[in-house]
Amino acid sequence: MSTYIAIILGGIIMTAGGVLHVFYKNRQIQVSREIESINRNIEQCRLDTRTTDMRMDQLLNRFVIRKQIAENGTSLRPIPLNVIEEVDSGASGRHSVASAAP
Repeated sequence: MSTYIAIILGGIIMTAGGVLHVFYKNRQIQVSREIESINRNIEQCRLDTRTTDMRMDQLLNRFVIRKQIAENGTSLRPIPLNVIEEVDSGASGRHSVASAAP
């Protein structure tokens, strides 16, 4: 009688071990799929960032801006180099940007 109980108990233990093995293996596969999905998402975000940087560089290109201004027919015109004034921010003790006094 004890032999049959030992065999049945051993079968139950083996079955439980098999079920747990399948459960853990399935969970491991799910986690690896989640990791792959997250890695693909990260790569897509990096690609989007590079694309946005490239698009920003194209939009901020001075020659493209100049061409777009000319195409739009605005009254804007280039400023001659001799009227450009360099302002030293450390020389003035005032904190205002503009002054009404000459």
